[in-house]
Amino acid sequence: MARVHVVGLGAVGAAYASRFVEAGADLRVVVDPARAARYRTEPTVVNGQAYRFALLDDDLPADLVIVAVKHLNLGEAIELIAPGIGRDTVVLSLLNGIGSEDRLRAGLPGAHVPYAISVGIDAVRQGRQVRYTSLGRILFGEATNADPPTAAVARVAGILAQAGIPHLVPADMLHELWWKFLINVGANQVSALARAPYRVLQDREQPARQVMIAAQREVIAVANASGIALDASDLQRWLDVLDGLGPDSYTSMAQDALAGRPTEVDIFAGAVVELGGRTGVPVPVNTTLYGLLKGAEAAGG
Repeated sequence: MARVHVVGLGAVGAAYASRFVEAGADLRVVVDPARAARYRTEPTVVNGQAYRFALLDDDLPADLVIVAVKHLNLGEAIELIAPGIGRDTVVLSLLNGIGSEDRLRAGLPGAHVPYAISVGIDAVRQGRQVRYTSLGRILFGEATNADPPTAAVARVAGILAQAGIPHLVPADMLHELWWKFLINVGANQVSALARAPYRVLQDREQPARQVMIAAQREVIAVANASGIALDASDLQRWLDVLDGLGPDSYTSMAQDALAGRPTEVDIFAGAVVELGGRTGVPVPVNTTLYGLLKGAEAAGG
């Protein structure tokens, strides 16, 4: 029975945690003392089923650690999960952006940290209530993956398969990481500004959809200038995924905006603006999104 640690019991973390528990994994939630007290008294409800997830209370190493916090909380998460890292522990980061793996490798030198993304999950959290209609799938692996994959990647694939979590080990994982970045830069930021669910982005007549696509075309341009071969087929691939998401579900960034929480604009538009300056690629749409989202945060919501 695999031992799995999850840090970050938001929408995505709770959805995956419930699947591990249902599959019989030895799941432990890694949490700070303040949240631990709350989790002990109030269950997490996923798709109507109440779960009282076991909290980590020992120093035994994990086979797999799922990191599902916000980027702003990654430093704290590294400190929390460090005691549970053994020589065979694999850490999968489901954070947005393109830099979390480097930070995890620096902060957890004993862990194996392949690249990872979660695509297509439409989980939404309100308080301790989480719901989703699609689990999507986890893509993970080394920067490039041979067939068969490395032993660590193969172990994780087995754990995810036992939990019934859809997954894939792609040949070019860096390409997939940047593809997820393309998704987030367009869909998350536009939905956050519009306070809108996926159906607004799915509607081909909506101007908001065109802004999303324009922001994503800028990601393709800076990716190409950075040596990553994204192209129009990657944009179409995202639009195909978008059509299958729950129309009344919200991106994680839209959920943050609606709740008045800080957004991840710095690792989305902020990163694109920085990359544009470094590579000489114009990024006017993301420059505008950055200004508007930072302005909304400064105004208090």
